[in-house]
Amino acid sequence: LGWNEALLPAVFPPVRQEINDSEGHPSSSHQTLKGTSKWATSLENLLEDPEGVKRFREFLKKEFSEENVLFWLACEEFKKTQGKKQMQEKATEIYMTFLSSKASSQVNVEGQSRLNETILETPHPLMFQKLQDQIFNLMKYDSYSRFLKSDIFLNHKKSEEQEENSPEAQTAAKRASRIYNT
Repeated sequence: LGWNEALLPAVFPPVRQEINDSEGHPSSSHQTLKGTSKWATSLENLLEDPEGVKRFREFLKKEFSEENVLFWLACEEFKKTQGKKQMQEKATEIYMTFLSSKASSQVNVEGQSRLNETILETPHPLMFQKLQDQIFNLMKYDSYSRFLKSDIFLNHKKSEEQEENSPEAQTAAKRASRIYNT
């Protein structure tokens, strides 16, 4: 059962937050945080960015806990599911992949919070919410802080900073500042 990169665009469509100069080139003069700067402000911001999710997954894979973010993503996608039959299918897939005692990518949730299979018969959009919140908090207070100190994060941040300081980026910023300051 594949919660993988192929699903990421459906779960997190790319968000365009660029300001372009008169020649249509991206401008770096706008003040909104992006990339690693935005990821470092909160786990929520990290999970809203497809590139952030990709890097976080890469990190969690090394920590043998990628199933946490995959479960969280699956729950987010599940909340958008329409129709009882589709909900039952997705709920069963999530249960069998992440929650069953035989799950291939079992998440570590408190025993009393585990769902009984009978709940799959009457699915609703928030049926996994309590478990999703547990996993979110586990990531937020455990792996997220380590991610921010990891080579994966720091190397990506460094390459972003090098791109921003490249001659092309500075030229685009100068062109944009001429446009906005006229």
